[in-house]
Amino acid sequence: MARLQNKVAVVTGGASGIGLACVRRFAAEGAQVVGLDIGSAPADFPGLFMTLDVRDEAQVQQVMQDVISRFGRIDILVNAAGVADQGSVTQTTTANWQRVMDINLTGSMLTSKYALASMVEQRGGSIINVGSIFGLQGCDGNVAYNVSKGGINQLTRSMAIDYGYANIRVNGLCPGLIETPMTSMVRDNDAFHAFFASQHMLSRSGQPEEVANVALFLASDEASFVSGQMIAVDGGFSAGRRFAPPAQ
Repeated sequence: MARLQNKVAVVTGGASGIGLACVRRFAAEGAQVVGLDIGSAPADFPGLFMTLDVRDEAQVQQVMQDVISRFGRIDILVNAAGVADQGSVTQTTTANWQRVMDINLTGSMLTSKYALASMVEQRGGSIINVGSIFGLQGCDGNVAYNVSKGGINQLTRSMAIDYGYANIRVNGLCPGLIETPMTSMVRDNDAFHAFFASQHMLSRSGQPEEVANVALFLASDEASFVSGQMIAVDGGFSAGRRFAPPAQ
């Protein structure tokens, strides 16, 4: 089944984690995929890879123009580029705060800005912003990341409102604990990893492919009447807390 046949999909953060999983899933569904990342792509990357620092507006504009020149259009944009940081307000340096905001939030705005020109002209498109459960609710010692992902939610809603007239759908994904390079620091602490995973009602962490499956739905015509939504892909983490051990 080729749910994205003849679609052109651009994925930031496409060299690893959720971004790479989206690249592979979209390519398997027939899309022509362009992966963008500041790092290098794996040898088996199934599409065109281009280096991009999403903080650099001139570079973002040029890369998007190059994609449009090569493929004629952009149908799907996944903003998966992101970084994490730890610390409360008093523990977070201004430089670290700015780096997280620039990559997670401003980077998503910039790539959307220069992909939207094609989408508006063709009167259609799907933008998928990768947020976090910690954009839906807070946690301790994570202020810059939490705020950047909360901003992703409002960016998503605002763009859905502003560009709905052109049949452009904008939605967000809010993953829970997903086994990616970004969460390696969680896996390095066995006790904390087990505790964090247990707070998901499915009593486990997730895989990047499980997020990519939901991204595929949002990118496809099957989600033709879905816009402005933040969809948690979190194994039930955001459903609430349980106070008794899970049933065996």
